[in-house]
Amino acid sequence: MIPKVFKEVIDLGDGREISIETGKLAKQAHGSVVVKSGNCVLLGTVVSNYKQSDVDFLPLTVDYREKYAAAGRYPGGFFKREARPSDSEVLTMRLVDRVLRPLFPKDYHAETQVMIQLMSHDDNVMPEAMAGLAASAAIQLSDIPFECAISEVRVARVNGEFVINPTRAQLADSDLEMMIGASTDSVMMVEGEMDEISEEEMADAIKFAHDAIKVQIEAQLRLAEAFGKKEVREYETAEVNADLEKRIHDLAYDKCYAIAKKGTSKTERGNAFAAVKEEIIASFTEEEMEEFGHLVGGYFDKAEKEAVRELTLSEGLRLDGRKTDEIRPIWSEVDYLPSAHGSSIFSRGETQALATVTLGTSRDANKIDMPSYEGEENFYLHYNFPPFCTGEARPLRGTSRREIGHGNLAQRGLKGMIPEDCPYTVRVVSEVLESNGSSSMATVCAGTMALMDAGVKMKRPVSGIAMGLISDGDRYAVLSDILGDEDHLGDMDFKVTGTSQGITACQMDIKIKGLSYEILVNALKQAREGRLHILDKMAETIAAPAEDVKAHAPKIVTRRIPNEFIGALIGPGGKVIQEMQKETNTTIVINEDPVTEEGIIEILGVGQEGIEAVLAKIDALLFKPQVGSVYEVKVIKMLDFGAVVEYTEAPGNEVLLHVSELAWERTENVTDVVNMGDVFDVKYFGVDPRTRKEKVSRKALLPKPEGYVARPPRDDKRSGGRDNNRGRDNRGRDDRKPREDKKED
Repeated sequence: MIPKVFKEVIDLGDGREISIETGKLAKQAHGSVVVKSGNCVLLGTVVSNYKQSDVDFLPLTVDYREKYAAAGRYPGGFFKREARPSDSEVLTMRLVDRVLRPLFPKDYHAETQVMIQLMSHDDNVMPEAMAGLAASAAIQLSDIPFECAISEVRVARVNGEFVINPTRAQLADSDLEMMIGASTDSVMMVEGEMDEISEEEMADAIKFAHDAIKVQIEAQLRLAEAFGKKEVREYETAEVNADLEKRIHDLAYDKCYAIAKKGTSKTERGNAFAAVKEEIIASFTEEEMEEFGHLVGGYFDKAEKEAVRELTLSEGLRLDGRKTDEIRPIWSEVDYLPSAHGSSIFSRGETQALATVTLGTSRDANKIDMPSYEGEENFYLHYNFPPFCTGEARPLRGTSRREIGHGNLAQRGLKGMIPEDCPYTVRVVSEVLESNGSSSMATVCAGTMALMDAGVKMKRPVSGIAMGLISDGDRYAVLSDILGDEDHLGDMDFKVTGTSQGITACQMDIKIKGLSYEILVNALKQAREGRLHILDKMAETIAAPAEDVKAHAPKIVTRRIPNEFIGALIGPGGKVIQEMQKETNTTIVINEDPVTEEGIIEILGVGQEGIEAVLAKIDALLFKPQVGSVYEVKVIKMLDFGAVVEYTEAPGNEVLLHVSELAWERTENVTDVVNMGDVFDVKYFGVDPRTRKEKVSRKALLPKPEGYVARPPRDDKRSGGRDNNRGRDNRGRDDRKPREDKKED
């Protein structure tokens, strides 16, 4: 018996629909939902343990996976099974996690797992845009404590019009693309890339997306109501001791305020706060610490946070002594690493990034192989955040989700400024060497300078800045270039990258409800002032891309050849191209243009002479002499019946100069006229219809000797064929009757 299915439909307003249904699949999960759009099907589930974990945080796992069977494909690699998540899947997990996590109760510490899986793929639907909807709808159908329903949408601007959840084809034509996560009341998360847009345009896109999200939230609530809204489960809430909280606040607040006002460094400030905390702990008896000592740390952190926030709101001062719109001191350097193709150091306060650039061919492109998308990136950025950059010692467990997310943000901020005709595959690697606030934005700045140092002709340099917000409802302060501590205690963390012309990428996490668009735009405008200041500082180190790549960096030249010449360039078994690469010390990559079917030849080499040698070989391959033209040739082989010559302007392109075309006089021996290595001119006559071979002549360019009488042309009937009178089969017996076949016995 098929169980009853409950379903709601969301109209996207352009003929497309999204349906959410429950009741058929994954009924043992605490909440499950199927989200469909076209042929795209997502399964969203949530499970949360009923017992609280022995930790002081929410152990939430958000997992998004795309099944290859969803697209009718096999997983690549040796093991035909889905393995670790791809970077794209990790980025989707982060997008959903950042919106969900703040909406669980602060004292809810039960292990919780949200899983979204792509079960069926549609080429016209980008599934990750519906992952947030699937996650929230599953939670709404459960008894898990959760503040309110949310949803996420992708918004793009195509031909000046905003589009919700665009197709990949529409996205290719857009100048703005963002993922927005929000509740009915508040925008909570923004991430995307833009083509140098203004702050007002960005705010308009967020508003448009928020309106679409409200519709999706209403559908979730209707579905939960129809299915039967469950009672929220009871759980062991955190212990509260108001008297202890007030006591610690009174002991800590003024001292923390004074420390914050001194404007000291991260280490000094941390030591001072720790000393105050130890002093407070020492004021309690052993009996008191045994009874409620586990609450002291949390209440102290709360008092410290209140003191620091009040300092900024009332006096406009910050932890390191700066004003709200002040940028930390900046210094930078390029060409730091002698063997890299491009390198730079960017230091801003206590944050430092070392960026390198590597130039390669299309063979070095980053291959993307997912059920929902296959392609490659010719520009990509990797971000590394080792533990020493924050003065910590911890084990390395591979690339973290944070590193993938921050690297992706920096990549999106820079990639729009890489020219379309850049012949290289470009890889940027950022090594964060120090971190106290916005290492991803330092990566953008260091990446820009390293690209210019490498000679990549960027359209315009890009800088990045991390902004913060502190608000108590009536007052607010926007903070430029935030510290790590300000990120933790603030109400909004948003990172913006851009050029002098506009915004290229952004990432925002908004922690307060009902943030007005006026405050958002003001914050973005203050961020613009900071970005321009940083750009000026970067220009003091390097103002424009280097004229050429470094001497030790590879040069690349791209040529196109007709399709029919590709085989000759490769040679049997790749012999020709392999020998050419070895002789010239170059890398040669051959691709085929899918539209024109031409061969696209990429020649990469450090030495220009090697590249020129390959180009000469290609020119020789493509060389086509014109009938009636004169060419210089060189003798490369002597034969009894002529000389093999090659065109000097196309080495390797050979033709036979027959002995009869050497001179007007009868030539008995070829060496009587020419010898090995001789250089002279010949005239090209095209293909000889008699021999069906190319014909060239030296004598055609020489004056005829006085009294020269040309020999009469040979009569075809005397040429010795089967049909001429002197042939073996026609020896004066033209009247011979046809032979009769022997009869079989």
